[in-house]
Amino acid sequence: MTIAHLLEDFGVKTPVEPVSSFSEELVEEAKLVSFEKGYTAGWDDAVEAKDKEATHVSATLATSLEDLSFTYHEAQSQLMESLDPMFKVLTSVILPDTMAATFGHHVIDHLNEMAKGQINEPMEIVAAAGEGNAIRALLGENPAFNVRVREDASFSAGQAQLRVGQSERELNSEALIESIRDSIDAFSYQFKEESQYG
Repeated sequence: MTIAHLLEDFGVKTPVEPVSSFSEELVEEAKLVSFEKGYTAGWDDAVEAKDKEATHVSATLATSLEDLSFTYHEAQSQLMESLDPMFKVLTSVILPDTMAATFGHHVIDHLNEMAKGQINEPMEIVAAAGEGNAIRALLGENPAFNVRVREDASFSAGQAQLRVGQSERELNSEALIESIRDSIDAFSYQFKEESQYG
């Protein structure tokens, strides 16, 4: 047996019909307006989220490009700093030694080039003091053409003047090395200026 008979019943026994003060058209219209408001709010939220995402992606890309640019310039600067001592050794030791060792051959090559078609013309090589014997040795004991070799004390080492007939040519290895040195210095200076001031 249950105890339901002992408890008082507060429920209403008569069915109550809902009183509708709104017409069915007003309810449908309210539902449509509510749907439109919800749809518009959802659309606006989606557009705002897309704009925020695009802004974030743009900012991230800009930061990445700045980092990449900085890394490139940093690597380029380090490369130039490491090459600078090598260029100094190249222009102060290696090039002068190489030019000194090959200067006589260089003179003979230029003389041969100038003598083409002018073998019967008088030929003369004027070299710095102390370099005449080395040039004579390169010409050989019986050269193919008669060449006069003389020394001039006013010439510096690595300087020579060649004459074949009316043609003249001056060779100056020191001036060439100085020109190379100046070009490298100008390049280094230009690079440092561009790096410093962007």
